[in-house]
Amino acid sequence: MTHWKQRSTTNLDVVYFNYQETAQTSAESTILASSQGEKTGEVYIWDLDKTYLDTSIDSLSGLFHTIFEKAFTKKNVPGTPDIIRSLARYRKKNFNELNFPLFFVSASPPQMESKVYEKFVIDEIRPIGMFYKDNLKNLSPRKLLFLKKQIGYKVQSLLQLRTHLSKNAKMICFGDDSESDATIYNLFSDICARRHTESQLTSLLEDLGVNYAQIDEILRLQSVIVIQDPVEKIYINLATDTDPEYYLKYGRRTLPTYNSFQVALDLVQDQRLSLEELGFIANGLIEIYKFTADQLAHAFEELIRRRVIGLSSYEMIKNYFIEKKIISHSWTPKIEPLKEKTTDNGHVYELDGIFESWIPRHIDYLKDYR
Repeated sequence: MTHWKQRSTTNLDVVYFNYQETAQTSAESTILASSQGEKTGEVYIWDLDKTYLDTSIDSLSGLFHTIFEKAFTKKNVPGTPDIIRSLARYRKKNFNELNFPLFFVSASPPQMESKVYEKFVIDEIRPIGMFYKDNLKNLSPRKLLFLKKQIGYKVQSLLQLRTHLSKNAKMICFGDDSESDATIYNLFSDICARRHTESQLTSLLEDLGVNYAQIDEILRLQSVIVIQDPVEKIYINLATDTDPEYYLKYGRRTLPTYNSFQVALDLVQDQRLSLEELGFIANGLIEIYKFTADQLAHAFEELIRRRVIGLSSYEMIKNYFIEKKIISHSWTPKIEPLKEKTTDNGHVYELDGIFESWIPRHIDYLKDYR
């Protein structure tokens, strides 16, 4: 195989591999169709470590282990390949979408690309493209701190991707709590929507540890994209057991989840997945990862308690669970589900009652309330 530098494009420490040029064109055509009123136009953005793969690159030993690990030994976060395959099948069946618009943004080094791609082939996952961080230059003792600094790199990656999508694109984003993914996705949203002046944004990026070259590139990319917020939903996998209440400061658009099943439940509520696909994901968790029916029921009830799942979705999913014998006819949650108050195109944005904003006017990125 040719060297990774010959198969990619590099801008500062952002390295991009384009796997499906024709598929990317197809994805852009699908996104453009959303302006004609069709329920399409969504792009799915996935982090890699602790979001898709159960790995760690935030230490020197962890990075080297991950680099030299063979593709077939890499472990998935339980259920993630099933969710991606289910989304692809659902969109192909309902929207005739031949190429699922999936992109990965990873802080892993590009030297891992061939093994990660081999893992995607094993998992039957076909991303359109993937971003890597040229991070091995930070292995010197004086630069080890930069192994963990991902905000500038990932924000730049997302902005580069944004320049290739139509103005109506909607992005469904997946990350975890081991890095700063909630900050990254929300900050990217702010940059696209111009919620900060240039001086405010520059000061904020400086305070977040972004270097000056990357700040200049982020400002340049901002200047060439449309003024529109493309971020539709953000899922954060609680890989390090962060209290989900910490994420309330980011608004209800950012949803922390304990497992992939909770992600699937919310995707069903927002009509991005069918009950049939939910059953497929549940079966995979039970058969491969030894989840129990009680664990799945608890995950369902926990989202009801946090006021994520609304009444209509609860009744639909409960009846399906009874049919599949995951719960009994007499099962009821300890807290009564609330009715859906604000919905748009099948997506649920608000339940009855007083809650945090969907997107706050101001997010304090600099104070950590964990």
